[in-house]
Amino acid sequence: MKSNKKNKILDNYNPIKDLFQGRTSRRDFLKWVGFSTASVTLSACKGPVVKSIPYVVKPENITPGIPNYYASTMIDSFDIGSVLVKTREGRPIKIEPNFSSEFFNTTSARIQSSLLSLYDEERLKNPSLKGKKSSWKEIDNYIIQNLKYLSKTKKDIIFLSYSFPSFSTKKLIQDFKKKYPRTKWVTYDPISYSKALDASEEIFGIRGFPIFDLNKSELIVSFDADFLGDWSPENMAKFYVFKRKPEKNMMQHIQIESNMTITGANADIRLSRKPSEIKQMLIEIFQNICLGKKPKDKNTEKVASLINKMGSKSVIFADGDQESYELSFLINQKINSHALQNDKYIFSKESNDNQFNNFLKDLENENVGGLFIHNVNPIYSLPLSIYEKVKKFIKKIPLTVSLSMSKDETNEVMDVSAPIPHWLESWGDTYPVTNVYTLIQPTIQCIFNTRQFQDSLVIWSEIQEKNYYEYLKNTWEKNIIPKSNVSSFNEALFHGVVKIKNHKPISNNFSINQKKIKKYEKKIVPQKKIKTNFELRLYTKISMGDGHQYNNPWLQELPDPITRTTWDNYLTISYSDANKMELKNWNSGDGSLNGNCVDLIKKNQKIIQNIPVFIQPGQALGSLGLAFGYGQKKGKLSKIVHGKNAYRIYEDFFIIQDNIEIKKVDRIHKFSCVQLHHTMVGRNLVKETDLDIFLNKPKEIWNEKEKVSTHQGVLFPEEISIWNPNNHKKKEKKNGHHFNLSIDLNACIGCGACIIACHSENNVPVVGKEEIEKYRDMHWLRIDRYYFSDDPSSERSNNENNIYENPKVTFQPIMCQHCDHAPCETVCPVGATSHGEQGQNMMAYNRCVGTRYCANNCPYKVRRFNWFNYVNNQKFDFNMNNALGKMILNPDVVVRSRGVMEKCSLCIQRTQYVIGIAKKENRKIQDEELETACSISCPTKAITFGDINDPTSLISKKIKNPRSYKLLDFIGVRPNVSYQLKIRNKNEIEKMK
Repeated sequence: MKSNKKNKILDNYNPIKDLFQGRTSRRDFLKWVGFSTASVTLSACKGPVVKSIPYVVKPENITPGIPNYYASTMIDSFDIGSVLVKTREGRPIKIEPNFSSEFFNTTSARIQSSLLSLYDEERLKNPSLKGKKSSWKEIDNYIIQNLKYLSKTKKDIIFLSYSFPSFSTKKLIQDFKKKYPRTKWVTYDPISYSKALDASEEIFGIRGFPIFDLNKSELIVSFDADFLGDWSPENMAKFYVFKRKPEKNMMQHIQIESNMTITGANADIRLSRKPSEIKQMLIEIFQNICLGKKPKDKNTEKVASLINKMGSKSVIFADGDQESYELSFLINQKINSHALQNDKYIFSKESNDNQFNNFLKDLENENVGGLFIHNVNPIYSLPLSIYEKVKKFIKKIPLTVSLSMSKDETNEVMDVSAPIPHWLESWGDTYPVTNVYTLIQPTIQCIFNTRQFQDSLVIWSEIQEKNYYEYLKNTWEKNIIPKSNVSSFNEALFHGVVKIKNHKPISNNFSINQKKIKKYEKKIVPQKKIKTNFELRLYTKISMGDGHQYNNPWLQELPDPITRTTWDNYLTISYSDANKMELKNWNSGDGSLNGNCVDLIKKNQKIIQNIPVFIQPGQALGSLGLAFGYGQKKGKLSKIVHGKNAYRIYEDFFIIQDNIEIKKVDRIHKFSCVQLHHTMVGRNLVKETDLDIFLNKPKEIWNEKEKVSTHQGVLFPEEISIWNPNNHKKKEKKNGHHFNLSIDLNACIGCGACIIACHSENNVPVVGKEEIEKYRDMHWLRIDRYYFSDDPSSERSNNENNIYENPKVTFQPIMCQHCDHAPCETVCPVGATSHGEQGQNMMAYNRCVGTRYCANNCPYKVRRFNWFNYVNNQKFDFNMNNALGKMILNPDVVVRSRGVMEKCSLCIQRTQYVIGIAKKENRKIQDEELETACSISCPTKAITFGDINDPTSLISKKIKNPRSYKLLDFIGVRPNVSYQLKIRNKNEIEKMK
């Protein structure tokens, strides 16, 4: 029974106010986590907790020290994923993949980093009206009053939102429309998928992105489609890598592209062409396959011949304009590609350029009376030709409401700010794939005075449900649960995803479209004249995406897998073009990378000024590359990041812009780059061979075991021991667990998801742009990128000048190798680093005095030194410098202080937790229970972790695989991390240039 005194105490208690008045103590922290409630528990699947309670009475679903997991769906203006959210004491601290879902079950760097945005101190905390702090009651009265007035006029009420494939929200909008009939929903994605969707609608009769099943494919030919990046709304890497296993029918991959992408880096053959030439090749191949015309270009003829030979085992991807998509779809239909499915489509993207252009016309004609902008920022992301007009038109609208989470360029010009919660504080659902529905559930109570967009709709439309949760539950129980594979709403919440049973196949126009083929029959392929102007290919970085998470320091500091730079975007240019314009990159005396800057000009107008130039190996002659998402002016990170806004040149929502000029300016730019060397300089670090050699030659040829010359003769490294020099052949006995890590270089695509997972799990600090310039990054895990010439006559150790035209690329994740004979341990004067019985090289942070002897003696250079206190230090004003940001910290891992060395621990806290649970339950550990943060987040399962003392474990099989080797094995340090060499498939493909 609750006393009146206790109720009074609870009424006066305001942890949020206390939190932001100053630093929080341990007691304040416990009060705070007492107010963070999980709305639905995995174990009991109860309804939402309406009122929070302090830890005086412990919530039954929260046990201190024990993590809880919640199935949910991450969605924003660019990404979507089925995830499990790990919480500790009511705080979400980690995002992991939800393998219950068949689709969208990988966690990219951006999906994982979205967690940090929950604890952003710059989030909007209260509603405001006309720039002044307001209350929800006042906001509701103001909006309802205006809506009632507008319903009597002939002006439209527009909801402008990113692609939001929510079944319940669409139904809610229809209910809202019953009260306000002139309501329209307009989809606006900053990076439009409209051209792909238009092509799909034209060819297949379905406005959805086709799902490609690569299970039966043995050849991929991609025309500028970065399908391992963001070409498809669904991550294709897991399907791709599954077919790239080094077997007889290993899939071949030909990539034709202008920018160097991670897709091109993983290809067997990569052709470097500017966008107009790629389109020309695509048309010639289409005319060859569908119309029997002979291609004019030799390389095009080879590719077409290979597609014809492989037939239905081939699949063609293309990016660019609508015509390119249509051509690729028609080719796939003609060859009856097994990859193209006729009953599955992705509906997570709903971009519609025509619809948005009609909205712009309505704006111009002043037909819009009310504008609600939901979590997009058009004032930032519209091209130069229209953004000023749109800004002016918005100011003329009688009712403008911003529904966003943070301050941005758009909500500055809106009258009403109705802040929305983070997705981790929200209810919702999505319909991302044919006959698949997912749920979004809150894992923490709203931190600020925010309200869901859907809850506002419920209030403004005055429907019978009290809130959106009730509306969502009723909608699912009536429309989705009866047709699904679950029996209740709570069961659906438990799994996070449901499928529709006994669904009818989609009725579409999947037969070969003869009319469309005839449309391209007479299309003449002109021979392009040499132009002095460039073609610009706009692209997305794996870190920044469309820029929705611009103020996320984890993503800003994530190195780009190709350029290895952080905190900036830049104009990529080929080595030859840079030479002609006297543009250079050079290393300065302090070890940083510098470069010239240029102005980007189109039609004699300077679109972007003072943009740095990055000379990119593999960049097509006559082409440039520029990444979206940078150049925002709001948020504290905008003072650090000096990137340029690529959206200003995103005319007609087309990723390729031609007739671009660049003009050199006097400014010099200093890059924050974590890797300056491009080649392996003669060292055999990344072992690689061809599939034919791998299948037909003995292991000694393609994976030669390294030997060491000693005074006792030539020996294998495992036969040498610095600890037992007189008994080097005796094997050391290893009792209990012995943990190893294996990395398959054939499966690693360089996506960087593992780096963010490591940050999240191990409280790795963000150091900022200046410190990265000084090579003081704190990443425990790095992914080295190496170039080497594709010319078999040259040595792989060729010098850096020979790798610019069209190099091969390899990626190699490097973390602490946890050597059994670790050289770092022998030189530590205070015994801070030592070796555990389970194979992990461990750090006692409290013993470390910062001599850095261990870093000097480490051959892998994986140790990181804390030059400063990155916590409570205004110089490093990131998440560890404010009370709210610290809520993301993992309590199982200590936060390191100044002067301490740190490095990968193979997530020892996770292994010990699993061991403890198994011991408590008196059972053996299951192999699948053992995961590190990097292994569980890897979308391609390139990283395998486990106990090699268990002969049935997957890691034991990986270690015994003939492809397995140890990095720098000849040193004799006996690392517990091994690699499996990379294999490319060039069978039946002659060299192309």
